[in-house]
Amino acid sequence: MQETVTMDTENILRYPRLDTVLMVEEFIKEHDGEFKKRKLWEALPKKMMYQTFCVVIDYLLYSGKISVDNKDKIGWIYYPKLARKYHARTDLR
Repeated sequence: MQETVTMDTENILRYPRLDTVLMVEEFIKEHDGEFKKRKLWEALPKKMMYQTFCVVIDYLLYSGKISVDNKDKIGWIYYPKLARKYHARTDLR
């Protein structure tokens, strides 16, 4: 059963800039599955407000780029080239 992720856009005080979102994306890609949410925020190369960080994480979850495992560690799951490669294989259908 797939869980539906929704974004609460009514209570957002600050929207992150694009460079902030990209920085968090790159950091998660490099440290795939190493950090829980709070430790990830503390380890980022640039500091930001925790609320802004939470908006970025919510967006990445909503867009299907990251996932949270059963130990609450955040991992990168968005690999479009690899997905196209497997989708093209007829033996997997």
